[in-house]
Amino acid sequence: MNFYDDLVMQTQMNYSRHYPIYASGSTPYQLTDKKPLPYSEQIKRLVQEVKEADCVVVGGASGLSAAGGGDFYYEDNDSYRKYFRTFAEKYHFKGAFAGMGHPWKTREEYWGYLATFLHTTQTAPVRHPYLDLDALLKGKDFFVLTTNQDTQFVKLYPEEKVAEIQGDHRFFQCAACCTDDTWDAVKPVADMVDAMGDGTKIPTDLIPKCPHCGGEAFPWVRGYGNFLQGKKYEEQYEKISHYVLEHKDSKILFLELGVGRMTPMFIQEPFWNLTLSFPHARYIAVNNKYDFLPKELENKGMTIVADIAQVLRDARDTMESGDNDHESDRQKSPAVGTWRG
Repeated sequence: MNFYDDLVMQTQMNYSRHYPIYASGSTPYQLTDKKPLPYSEQIKRLVQEVKEADCVVVGGASGLSAAGGGDFYYEDNDSYRKYFRTFAEKYHFKGAFAGMGHPWKTREEYWGYLATFLHTTQTAPVRHPYLDLDALLKGKDFFVLTTNQDTQFVKLYPEEKVAEIQGDHRFFQCAACCTDDTWDAVKPVADMVDAMGDGTKIPTDLIPKCPHCGGEAFPWVRGYGNFLQGKKYEEQYEKISHYVLEHKDSKILFLELGVGRMTPMFIQEPFWNLTLSFPHARYIAVNNKYDFLPKELENKGMTIVADIAQVLRDARDTMESGDNDHESDRQKSPAVGTWRG
């Protein structure tokens, strides 16, 4: 087990111990009782901290993609109807994830739905919040850790700069995990979607098979089946472990974007731990719902509770306008001890 994987295991145990608290949408940690800075000052602080950091570790979760239009997972909204119209009209699912748990009568229709799901994310353009984030990170030393499987980050950055610890929609694995192997899912999925047309079923001969045992394949993702935690999985944790340990004595900014209450153990709580442990670390979280800043971190971090897309756009505009001149901001912005009012 490597460094970051060990952190996740520790936080998972805490999650299990306090599951009712997490399930209620809360956290078992004592939070600061100080009031946040005004929004405009928070944006300036965000830009300042990115500028002054030696390096940035981005933790991108589901809220980041949802802020850019990838919000079709949990509700029957316009985005869901755009991509899943045929299935929505036939089955009245309340979002894409609802179809993943449906008792399909045939494997052909099951794979028709799954192919639609995968094709939607595989072919989606890079969403605006990701582009604004990219502009904010321009010229910085950074690394991305993500629980998103929707391939947005790897459309922007090389594989070595991104750790996808929950899997990736671009790959298949054996559903039975008969071997430690993953392979391309993009072309097979495109073939399935083309063959399905306006229907809901794929031809039987297009159901993807494991090249090793001949059994059915499955996307290499956690959450729907038997997730293969083999070589590729270990590589993701090795990448993030290597980066944070290499930069532990640097002025490192942990930037958390869109973490919900289902998976705080993968990004949020490890980031809290690392910010507290590393001498020059800072922590900023952007979330449209939760103002969770541990009391122990009130002088090393802040939370911005607002629409993530708007925050990143405002931060980009501030960065590019030059309003946050590096030296003048040292004088005008609040000192580290007043991240909260």
